[in-house]
Amino acid sequence: MNATTTTVRAALYARVSSDRQVEEGTIASQVEALRQRIQADGLGVDEELCFIDDGYSGASVIRPALERLRDQAANGAVDRLYVHSPDRLARHFGYQFLLLEELQSGGVQVIFLNRELGRSPEDDLLLQVQGVIAEYERAKICERSRRGKKHAAQQGRISVLSTAPYGYRYVPKSEGQGQARYEVVWAEAAVVRQMFSWVAQEQLSISAVCRRLQERGEMTRSGRPWHPGTVATMLKNPAYKGTAGFGKTRYGAGRVRLRPLRGRPEVPRRPCGRTQVGAEPTFIPVPALVSEALFAAAAEQLAVNRQRHRGWQVRGRYLLQGLVVCAHCGYALGGMGREQWTRSGQRRRYAYYRCRGRQMSMDEGQRVCHSPPVPSGDLDQAVWKDVCGLLNDPGKIEEEYQRRLRGDESDKFTAAAASLAKGIAKLKRTMARLIDAYEDGLLERADFEVRLRRARARLGQLQSEAEAQAHEEAQMAELRLLIGKLQDFAAQVSAGLHRADDKTRQEIIRALVKRVEVSDTDVHIVYRVSPVQRVDRPEGGVLSDCRRRVGGVMI
Repeated sequence: MNATTTTVRAALYARVSSDRQVEEGTIASQVEALRQRIQADGLGVDEELCFIDDGYSGASVIRPALERLRDQAANGAVDRLYVHSPDRLARHFGYQFLLLEELQSGGVQVIFLNRELGRSPEDDLLLQVQGVIAEYERAKICERSRRGKKHAAQQGRISVLSTAPYGYRYVPKSEGQGQARYEVVWAEAAVVRQMFSWVAQEQLSISAVCRRLQERGEMTRSGRPWHPGTVATMLKNPAYKGTAGFGKTRYGAGRVRLRPLRGRPEVPRRPCGRTQVGAEPTFIPVPALVSEALFAAAAEQLAVNRQRHRGWQVRGRYLLQGLVVCAHCGYALGGMGREQWTRSGQRRRYAYYRCRGRQMSMDEGQRVCHSPPVPSGDLDQAVWKDVCGLLNDPGKIEEEYQRRLRGDESDKFTAAAASLAKGIAKLKRTMARLIDAYEDGLLERADFEVRLRRARARLGQLQSEAEAQAHEEAQMAELRLLIGKLQDFAAQVSAGLHRADDKTRQEIIRALVKRVEVSDTDVHIVYRVSPVQRVDRPEGGVLSDCRRRVGGVMI
């Protein structure tokens, strides 16, 4: 075994986008091809240096395996990286260029199976041109696919829909003798007709429909209890009256959530979302489950229900909408209201935040949480009071930052920067002496390459540390500037905080508060305060949470 085999640390990266590709095993073919190339080059790869992203989109650079790869490359643990093709690193040319520049600056040689990289400036230019053309071609493919689907929808082809709602079964071309179609599932169709009848004829609300379905033991196609949002979507679906709509929604950039969903990562696998399209959809005839008159009556009753409960659906009424979380079960707390007649004959309205885990639709009809509802007025007032106190006294933020930074660390930064600069200069002198010794014939070629490679790897590591140190010091300087600006801002807005309306208060709270955790006795307010160093929490969050106790209540 030669010296190169023992010193070059090889790694591989593979990625597929869809769950279907994961099931079909296309990721295995990539890994096998990469292993064969590594073996052909006389190298081996350790399992901890195999970075694989199953089912993650290349439209984003935030991927678990890619993050670990970038960390290992920055630490100098990788000398050569094998990738099947540039689009496995990223789909966008800008991301490709960014990742290649980052890896190469860390001393990592990137090898693509379909082409060589970095042999000459012309090769680099060709790679960049290919990336731009690939991105352009992908956009053209999406556009041609959209036009083709729209034309097929205008011809009345069911194949453009690809899936069928509850009550139907999608029959693909392979099973439908070359023609896709919707096939009625009569057991599910009876449930759909019953839903429309309850709403249109008995004037039931969507929640009442869910309760009746639960009492009858009816479950969704996936075997879970019915959710009000699912029922509402079904009652608006024109497919049930015989005209399925194509082009009602379109995939695009995902909407930014106030906080990640329970049990979901902060960064989804595919950062995209479905949005409503303003244009009129193309209608395709399908078997009808309800008459047009019943469908119109149900739509009219839904409009009446919204009109009756419009006062409780105003988002500004609940200042903390989307921010409140149950400390016991982790489910979100949603706003709810009820009316009650007093003895004097007056009608009073009460608003609460109630844990979603209390609903009977959770966990196959069983409640997962028994925490009591929280009056929205008291909780909104407590959080708004604390936010106003924070804005009126920005010194609290400065104290919190100083506590996390453990006081003034300017001396530590200065000493660390000097030490890194000294180490970098020493390594550069060592590399110069190695080159002189090789030119004078004092070192063999193999020994020279090994020692020079190690020196370059160590130099890249020290340079990365120096850049990180400079970035951290710049963040501290920005922090001091931020504190001063925050004091000026607080002085300007403190006079008008008590006159802010509900919408303004909600915007201020959402800008400063990350989430509000409510338990039986305590209320924890987690502010959006970004520390200099981020440390992962066991549940996937970060230890950037600012918790304080005010007046006997934990904030």
